[in-house]
Amino acid sequence: MSTKAYAALSATDSLAPFSLTRREPLAKDVVIEILYCGVCHSDLHQARNEWHNTVFPCVPGHEIVGRVSRVGAEVTKFKEGDLAAVGCLVDSCGTCPNCHEGYEQYCENGQTFTYNSPDPVGSGHTFGGYSEQIVVTEDFVLRVPENLDPAAVAPLLCAGITTYSPLRHWKVGQGKKVGIVGLGGLGHMGLKFAHSFGAHTVLFTTSPHKREDALRLGADEVVLSKDASEMQRHANSFDFILDAVSAEHDINAYLNLLKRDGTLTLVGAPEQPLPVAAFNLIFKRRQFAGSLIGGIAETQEMLDYCGTHGITSDVEMIAIQQVNEAYERLLCSDVKYRFVIDMASLRNG
Repeated sequence: MSTKAYAALSATDSLAPFSLTRREPLAKDVVIEILYCGVCHSDLHQARNEWHNTVFPCVPGHEIVGRVSRVGAEVTKFKEGDLAAVGCLVDSCGTCPNCHEGYEQYCENGQTFTYNSPDPVGSGHTFGGYSEQIVVTEDFVLRVPENLDPAAVAPLLCAGITTYSPLRHWKVGQGKKVGIVGLGGLGHMGLKFAHSFGAHTVLFTTSPHKREDALRLGADEVVLSKDASEMQRHANSFDFILDAVSAEHDINAYLNLLKRDGTLTLVGAPEQPLPVAAFNLIFKRRQFAGSLIGGIAETQEMLDYCGTHGITSDVEMIAIQQVNEAYERLLCSDVKYRFVIDMASLRNG
């Protein structure tokens, strides 16, 4: 199926109109007409080959919400007209222990990402959501609560699950003191979830002007991380800290805030390794961990939770023709808090 898209043809090219071919739906496939696609910072990294693994042409986008337009003969979970979503994964081996346990994101034989992955069904590599439509096996398609704004749901497919999963895994809830480092696309969702789960939630930021927004989004306290006295006041007191910063920063400053047996989990992806002082872990039996998105079942759980509790992302809508400008603004943190592309601009452009 011929499909309009926007793609980067090289690491130095701006995103531009592109035509790709989607496969005709197989028996278990769902065809989704894409209505909205979130803009993730990883889209920028991949389009500019900053992780040194991009295959060009690159069509980014893994925060996808749309309407089902066709289904294969053996599809049972979806029908034409359903609101549906696709996140960061479109396939996995299905046979390894991690896949059997619902952790497809940790597939031992190689998960298939929504874009820039070898395509296990066709030839070449996968193309993402900056496009008119996408074809995905039904086991990797998600249901969207009808009571939520579908445009504001789109970032939940990456920013949402990336923060929801570690907060759930480390049992964040009432009686816990939780820190969120950074108030960006990831951080603002982590703040919303931690608050909703009932934790005493502290937002760490380098920007004083973000205090008001942080309190609006659910922070009980806001700490300026550049203020040594403010940081010291919270030493040895946190059960859990979620670090959503992708820039270089002092991880030891936050490890020192954990109480004994506390955990700091990294979901941001700094380009350079972060030095960790061994004694900051050893003397309090602290844990320094990481987390990658979530499995399909947990992502559906997250969407259902958001539907029940009325949680969505704070978004700024753009046309596809503005995506290069949005990338430059993203580099300056000039968005509150996630760009979402109205894909009607691609169909009508």
